[in-house]
Amino acid sequence: MARSMAKKNSNTLSALQLFVDQEPAVKAPVCVLAGDDGFLQHEAKLALLRALEAEDSVETFNGRHCELRDVLDALREKSLFGGDQRVVVVEDADQFVKQYRGELEDYVAKPSDSAVLILECTSWPGNTRLAKAVADSGLAVRCQTPDKGRELAEFTSQLKTWLEYCAKQQFDCTLERGGSDALLEQLEPTAGVLYQEVARLSLLAGAGGVIDGKLVREHVGGWRTRKTWDMIDAAADGNASSALQQLDRLLAAGEEPHALLPQMASTLRRFAMAVRIFEQAEQQGKRGSLRSALERAGAPKFKLNDMERQMRQIGRDRARLIYDWLLAADLGLKGYNSTKDRARRVIETLIVRLAQKRN
Repeated sequence: MARSMAKKNSNTLSALQLFVDQEPAVKAPVCVLAGDDGFLQHEAKLALLRALEAEDSVETFNGRHCELRDVLDALREKSLFGGDQRVVVVEDADQFVKQYRGELEDYVAKPSDSAVLILECTSWPGNTRLAKAVADSGLAVRCQTPDKGRELAEFTSQLKTWLEYCAKQQFDCTLERGGSDALLEQLEPTAGVLYQEVARLSLLAGAGGVIDGKLVREHVGGWRTRKTWDMIDAAADGNASSALQQLDRLLAAGEEPHALLPQMASTLRRFAMAVRIFEQAEQQGKRGSLRSALERAGAPKFKLNDMERQMRQIGRDRARLIYDWLLAADLGLKGYNSTKDRARRVIETLIVRLAQKRN
């Protein structure tokens, strides 16, 4: 059982605490995900849905346009499928909360006993009556990185524990404390970027492997990491020239093509998976959206706008081929293209395929 970072009986906690200890979410009729970190907010929502066993039975509203009566109707409606408890999510809920603050105070005082309301907000001042009511009977989750001082030090400590937890539970490897220390020495305490780095390092470590300080220092660098993401974004946006220039800079700085492919693959697989999800929904006669397919494929919320644009540039036909392209690149790097010069051509081929403009 994972070591808990959350204080028992506490109704206000950080997203990182929620990721490891989801117990506080189970009995909360109203949950607020507050902060400006899109990755933490997105992952916190998924953690809540897992804790409530409601990943496939959620009704979602856009807080900028929805009416309170529609949200309340959804909370009171009895579910025909997927269990007795309903989950209603109001995304981008700042305007919704401002407009219906009094009515929400009444709801928190007497919530539905068969539904959970999740509000996603950027701002959530703790001195309001609504915030105090949620802190008393619901759950408030902080989804932001503190700026400085003791809060930042505590957040950083929680971040290391969560990354070690992710390595074990999601990637089947061990992230040693020396490895998590090295990650935080080289990169900013940004949860989304660090999570992606652990995912990439787990591919290098292999199943059951160990991510230690040495592996981190060999394959992670703040500047290189940012340039690698810039290269991937440029290729997915159809800008082969910019992507190849970024590749030149990375290789000139000492980066190895074999280390670039896992990081590229962690992003590109999501495009391929999103196409499969979208087409499965079509085959079942359901109306889906590209955005929801990307979200289900694991695209971080803070990257959804970019990835939706990139997905349209790549197109459905080529996105279906991404798995094949990645397999060919992996086999090429492990086979006759294993030398650095030939390995470079493998990465260049992948970039050109991805960046090719749609007809």
